[in-house]
Amino acid sequence: MSLGNPGRDQLEESFSLSRALARPIAMFVDQSDERAIAEAIDAGISAYVVDGMRKDRIKPILELAVRRFNAFSRLQMELAEAKSALAERKVIDRAKVLLMKRRGIDEPAAYALLRKQAMDSGRRIAEIAEALVTAEALLGDGS
Repeated sequence: MSLGNPGRDQLEESFSLSRALARPIAMFVDQSDERAIAEAIDAGISAYVVDGMRKDRIKPILELAVRRFNAFSRLQMELAEAKSALAERKVIDRAKVLLMKRRGIDEPAAYALLRKQAMDSGRRIAEIAEALVTAEALLGDGS
């Protein structure tokens, strides 16, 4: 997109468009300042080019924008996966503690129970753990 001097609203619309379409955005502007650059970065602009829509520069700039967008997308996906794995790990740990207290067993035995139930029901261990933690919250002894 080519904009003379983009405002915050235009940048936010660009960000929404970029995320909705899962496509990079290269922005060509006439002039810029630190605030505009920071806003463009925050808005997810993949390439921000000042004073430069020359024909010979467009292809390499667009290639850079695509590579940067893809790298950023991979990082976002990896972060989401890591957060999800951490959340699952926490709920599994809570479920193990519940089983250890209720059944008087050690941690490996509690994990084995979760794993066996998951295998028997064709569900993931994290799903079984979440169900156990939820049931405990609803049915706990109130102490």
